[in-house]
Amino acid sequence: MQIRPEDQIVLDHVAARRDALIGRAIDWANINSGSRNADGLDRVLSAIERSVDHMPCTVERVATAASSRIEDDGTEVPLSFAPALMLTLRPDAPIQIVLTGHYDTVFDADSPFQTVGTRDDGALHGPGIADMKGGISVLLGALEAFEYHPDKTRVGWTVLLSPDEEIGSPGSAPLLAELGARGHLGLTYEPSLPDGSLAGARKGSGNFHIVVRGKAAHAGRAYHEGVNAIAGAARLATALDALNGQRDGVTVNVAKISGGGALNVVADTAVVRFNVRVPDPDAADWTLAQIQDLTSRPPIEGATVHLHGGFTRPPKPMDAAQTELFEAVRQAGELLNQSLRWQSSGGVCEGNNLHAAGLPNIDTLGVIGGAIHSDQEYAWPDSFVERAQLSALILCKVASGEIDAHHLKQLRLQSR
Repeated sequence: MQIRPEDQIVLDHVAARRDALIGRAIDWANINSGSRNADGLDRVLSAIERSVDHMPCTVERVATAASSRIEDDGTEVPLSFAPALMLTLRPDAPIQIVLTGHYDTVFDADSPFQTVGTRDDGALHGPGIADMKGGISVLLGALEAFEYHPDKTRVGWTVLLSPDEEIGSPGSAPLLAELGARGHLGLTYEPSLPDGSLAGARKGSGNFHIVVRGKAAHAGRAYHEGVNAIAGAARLATALDALNGQRDGVTVNVAKISGGGALNVVADTAVVRFNVRVPDPDAADWTLAQIQDLTSRPPIEGATVHLHGGFTRPPKPMDAAQTELFEAVRQAGELLNQSLRWQSSGGVCEGNNLHAAGLPNIDTLGVIGGAIHSDQEYAWPDSFVERAQLSALILCKVASGEIDAHHLKQLRLQSR
């Protein structure tokens, strides 16, 4: 693998747009787009749409699926989500690349962390500048430059920018599954790890809610006529916690118990909320079986139990396709004097969904930064060009056949 003259034209185009790559990411990060801030999500989506109006692709807002949440009183409330943005070019080309990202952040509309500044060491510091307004700019910068490559017609691409990644992609999951099934290779733009490493194997993640119903009664006059849902929830929480250590790599985090009220009333409702992380599909099956067994019977006599939720991000192990893809990306990085490494992560992202749908993918191709999900979030300005050139070169090598996307897809399907 080498950088050919036609590849260099693409790389030079990226380098020439350094200020634009950084500037638009700052502009987008200065618009609050917390996952439930409908107005902010619409504003940043409109800003992104304006930034791609010069590109030769189809641009459309795509409806996301409805979902629901469990309230603290155990009721199920329907939820809807903002639309996703889909960009499509050459959908009939022999090779199809799926590029994904998200335009929501973890910062609510009333968060005090609202604008981007520059630290004394030169790093950009702001909400979503790394996760992932910067990544979206890198993604688009790579595609803009790739359109100057003579072999571009061999490659079609679809971009999906979702509004709900930070809350588990409940609305965009069906779109990710559909694109993952029909694409050959996936590129996702979460920030890299702070040292520039890429995420390799990722655990799967599930969010669950158990609603325990009991019977209210006066705690003094008629305690034994009641059924204490809080006590039942506590027993379930203890049993769930006891699953830790029973299988390698599986963790069960009991995050919250809600319910109850006045101290002189036997609680009639409680909700146990917990997150599960698993290293592989077999572990996921084992864990789900344990959870279903625990919730198949009441924790105390007279109570009822209802389980809600499930695995929102399937595991993403380093199978044969992932291993071969990472090696190809490492070689592309070497051509750019980028020394790329990867390491396993307990974190999850859209790459998990794409992998489960049969799509080999790299999911940390965004900017280099850190402290994401906190008011210390930062990104290094030089990494915008660096990472956009890496993605652009990957696209060039896919177009030339030096990275065989069809072969990688078949490897992935064979390992399912």
